[in-house]
Amino acid sequence: MKRAIFDDDHEAFRASVAAFVERSVLPHVEQYADDKGLPREYWLEAGKQGLLGLEIPEAFGGAGAEDFRFNAVLAEELSKVNAALPSCTGIHSDIVAPYLVELTTEEQKARWLPRFVTGELLTAIAMTEPSGGSDLAALKTTAVRDGDEWVLNGSKTFITNGWSADLVIVAARTNPEKGAKGITLFAVETGMDGFSRGRKLDKVGQSESDTAELFFSDVRLSDAQVIGEVDRGFIAMMQRLPQERLSCAVSNVAHAKQILAETIEYAKERHAFSQPIGSFQHNKFLLAELVTRIESVEAYVDAAVLAHTRRELTAIDAAKVKWLSSQVQNEVLDHCVQLHGGYGYMNEYRVARAWRDARVTKIWAGSNEIMKELIGRDLGL
Repeated sequence: MKRAIFDDDHEAFRASVAAFVERSVLPHVEQYADDKGLPREYWLEAGKQGLLGLEIPEAFGGAGAEDFRFNAVLAEELSKVNAALPSCTGIHSDIVAPYLVELTTEEQKARWLPRFVTGELLTAIAMTEPSGGSDLAALKTTAVRDGDEWVLNGSKTFITNGWSADLVIVAARTNPEKGAKGITLFAVETGMDGFSRGRKLDKVGQSESDTAELFFSDVRLSDAQVIGEVDRGFIAMMQRLPQERLSCAVSNVAHAKQILAETIEYAKERHAFSQPIGSFQHNKFLLAELVTRIESVEAYVDAAVLAHTRRELTAIDAAKVKWLSSQVQNEVLDHCVQLHGGYGYMNEYRVARAWRDARVTKIWAGSNEIMKELIGRDLGL
């Protein structure tokens, strides 16, 4: 079925993203995996093409699009390459951007946003802790007031872009007695005394993504590093998690859709018992089911994208599309591996890497179990 959420401007933007991918990404994508991260050249070229500032006001060099459909187009085109590209790029341009646009002072905007748009300032957000996972309210990193400064101590883990980021938004507890209402966000920048990074984490998949541990030992921060209001960081994170989860959903569907399309072509070309494997009734019926399932979930995610563009997407609806899209993504890719037979288990085949890369989508941005818990509570259960 023809999708109806994009207009000519979105499709023109899609063409420019596709050209960027063809010219500046595909020739280097294997090197990204070998290096376990994206080079600064990737970010600078993406910035030059106007891909990083979709949510940044024009006054600071961004597009000021105020239309999440452009973000969705970018995520979809990057997802056709692999799952890591939309993750790393989205952390910067979809996830961190709203914090820097909506919560910062004019001085902070002028200091960070122009370089954010060009790719000279790469960003990450540090919520997850070694002992915490999805329970953000239980974080243990602290920021204690000392005169005119804050002293930050603690650690974070599983931080996408964590190894290479120039600025990291860090969630820290500033008022232990207030629980979730005592958390503040801080901007920690490369070179600050006491800020260090651990190893690049050795993940099962998404080798192209630099994921790191971060450590803070008596990092002294001024009020100029506070993002938003003191003790209102948890609320700020909760308000912006729906966009993160929607971004994940868009990428999940586009990633699985691309590999499924490649699998259908493989099923036409691969022969067994003197006929294409796709012509066997089981495989034919299976592919019919998978295509229908992907298109159904895509329509659901498209509806969520439209709702978010109108600023109507609820946290519960974001939870629904996040868990459903990741569940279907993993189911579809598992079938795609099976259809490839032994070749589906070989790293040289895109389907194998896609299957491996997708497994984390049921865990990050709030595990699927947490998503169902949120949905269940909304049902009054």
